[in-house]
Amino acid sequence: MLKTRIIPTVLFKGVGIVKGVGFDSWRRVGTALQSIRVYNLREVDELIFLDIAATPDGARPNFQEIDELADSCFMPMTVGGGVQTIADIRDLLAVGADKVAINTAAVNTPDLIRDAASEFGAQCIVVSIDVKRRSDGTREVVTHCGRTATGRNPIDWAKAVEGLGAGEILLTSVERDGTMSGYDVDLVRDVTAAVTIPVIASGGCGEYRHMADVLAGSRAAALGAASIFHFTEQTPREAKRYLSERGFHVRL
Repeated sequence: MLKTRIIPTVLFKGVGIVKGVGFDSWRRVGTALQSIRVYNLREVDELIFLDIAATPDGARPNFQEIDELADSCFMPMTVGGGVQTIADIRDLLAVGADKVAINTAAVNTPDLIRDAASEFGAQCIVVSIDVKRRSDGTREVVTHCGRTATGRNPIDWAKAVEGLGAGEILLTSVERDGTMSGYDVDLVRDVTAAVTIPVIASGGCGEYRHMADVLAGSRAAALGAASIFHFTEQTPREAKRYLSERGFHVRL
């Protein structure tokens, strides 16, 4: 049985690391290099680094920034934000990214998923799916850091990206993001039941119990989290111990 991964998410905007609520109200919480050095010491399984300003601003990935951070990152790192082309993916992998996350470009140009998986291998390609609930309670995939509605159903889109060759899905509930009120277990359950590729649950984690709840209620392969590690004394290492004591298979 594959072990569940605990993956801190680092959100980069402008000149530093930020955290907000519902993809809004961003506040600075440190520097990228500082965060990476801390997570090196805390024995995390992987790291997700997302430049949340790149796509809304029409910018390409900051390859120089990633190159410098990768030199200090001693864990696998997934990088996303501003990725639009095969060349962007190639260049990110060349400067040290282990996986590349694509979101807006995947929705706008689905063939990018197939082409990237074919050229670099499915294991390198993570499709990020951000989900909002409409006023009637139905779910919708959004892009451009939550600003643009797509009309796509997240379950149908998850199936589509799997069919196109994605190796993994990063699934984020926009409403839960930064609230520390718990993952959207229903969303994670429905998506993980619809696909066979690994799904990283993200959005809403505020305590270790939330991690146990989503693992018990879905087939999530990994847990993405940010606020719990930025704003509390809780750590990835203690999270893994907590989960292990409750019978979940994690990397200790």
